[in-house]
Amino acid sequence: MEKQEQDGLLDGEFKYKKNIDGTINKRVVICTHCSKEFQFHRSNSTLKYHLNAKHAFVGAAASPGLRQTTLSERRPLGKSSLDKLTDNIAKRIAKDCRPLSIVEDKGFADVLKVASQDASYKPPARSTITIRIHELYETEKKKKEEALVHTECVALTGDHWTSLSNDNYLGVTAHLITEAWGLTSFALTIMKTEERHFAEACAEQFQTVARRWRIEEKVTTVGTDSARNMIAAARIMPFNHMPCTAHILQRCITVSLADSGFVTALAKCRKIVGHFKHSPANTAELNAEQVSLGRKQEPLAQDVPTRWNSTLEMVKRLIRNQTAVTATLDKQKHKLVLLTPPEWDKLQRLETLLEPCRYVTELLGGEAYVSCSVVLPAFCHLRRVMEVTDEDPAYVVRFKEKFKEDLASRQEHTNYAWLQIATALDPRFKDLRSVPKTDREAVWTTLAGMLHEDSPRRSHTAEEGPAKKRLSLLQMDSDSESEEEVQQDRAIQRYRAEPCTALEDCPLQWWAAHAGAHSQLARLARRYLATPASTVPCERLFSVAGHIVNKKRSALHSENVDKLVCLSNWLKDE
Repeated sequence: MEKQEQDGLLDGEFKYKKNIDGTINKRVVICTHCSKEFQFHRSNSTLKYHLNAKHAFVGAAASPGLRQTTLSERRPLGKSSLDKLTDNIAKRIAKDCRPLSIVEDKGFADVLKVASQDASYKPPARSTITIRIHELYETEKKKKEEALVHTECVALTGDHWTSLSNDNYLGVTAHLITEAWGLTSFALTIMKTEERHFAEACAEQFQTVARRWRIEEKVTTVGTDSARNMIAAARIMPFNHMPCTAHILQRCITVSLADSGFVTALAKCRKIVGHFKHSPANTAELNAEQVSLGRKQEPLAQDVPTRWNSTLEMVKRLIRNQTAVTATLDKQKHKLVLLTPPEWDKLQRLETLLEPCRYVTELLGGEAYVSCSVVLPAFCHLRRVMEVTDEDPAYVVRFKEKFKEDLASRQEHTNYAWLQIATALDPRFKDLRSVPKTDREAVWTTLAGMLHEDSPRRSHTAEEGPAKKRLSLLQMDSDSESEEEVQQDRAIQRYRAEPCTALEDCPLQWWAAHAGAHSQLARLARRYLATPASTVPCERLFSVAGHIVNKKRSALHSENVDKLVCLSNWLKDE
């Protein structure tokens, strides 16, 4: 019987169609899964194809013979796939600051077997990963060298760092504006130093880094902290010095706090925080009190002299948890001297005073946006905030007056001329409201002089003839302005006539759109706006170095430290 009606229409996966009158039409079959109709002429090849294409998993249980056979395991990885996987392992180790010994971990090997779907896969040896990391460093270094070749001006920041193994390193970062008006910053080196930090040695170290990267003629500024040896080294170097403005601001805060009425209240705060930080039991009781009050469990923070804004963070957390802290201490036996209501009021006022300083510090510490031109407007904002009012108590008046006095004295030791030009070249602040009125025109005069120095000297060709040469010489000796000087003055006036942009706008985007209209000033903008306002980029570099040179890796060779830190910095955006 037609092979048992074609095996029961493939074991019930299809059925004959019924006509309207109830009779069965054996020339048409219907799929029981999707109700699709098929013409049936004693051959089931079309039906098998439909099941395999549309209902392979459904039909597998009933008709295992219809399922397409597949290999239970994949073939072993080919050479190109193995090389690609090895390169990615090396890149991940360098990017995430992982130790090379991770390739010997059994768990890591098991993960790679699952990811590669190859049960026979074995991770590469440590020596192989070491070679690949060195090759990756050379590849990425060539990209950075190419970026430096195509730029005219490079700003550097540098600082010293002591590792866990008591080795000293000099970290240097480069900052530049690309041809497409993008701000780029990356590490140049974290170089081990053997000499003492005398000024001559520090100056030679910076110049050595510049020579290695072949940018001696392109370096515009070197940003460092305001240590005496760094200031003395800056006088030796042929580069402009840019003291870290964030360091300056934090020193102003420290000096002002020491000369105000907040000392006693802050000392009590440190004792209270220490009471909870040094005892897990006390911390648990505080957390329970926070929960009972319906507040979020939040640990208290201790201020550290070398950690910026840590005093503000300590005060803010104590104020937020004042009720919980007071209630917990009331239930405990302790010898702490608690804060009085007037002292809690002092902390409230101190938070108000330090919050603008925190905002400015974070603003000046950025490296993904232009920060040098923001220094003078930021300092001007702080001076306005620190203006004394009639409602201020005596201790607040002392803090504000000391802060303004110390800030003014430290601002004199910054590269004030550079900051003024950078502010003028920023379309957001080119009205120079952050500069005293008596100095504003002098800034534009200085800028015009820079245009005159940067302008190419006209060369007299033979076609001009003797008469033109003589006229040119007479014009040079004349007291009247030359045509070139008039054009430069017009360039300044055209730029000053442009409307100021909004504070949230990017000045580099403005220059990208207006570089053609202000071509002479655009070159100076690349030079001045690339300089960072602080040495925070170097501090971030040392944070990465601290993850690499840890207790288990304190014996790392200095060359490997340099390459690993730089690679982690270079690969962070990939």
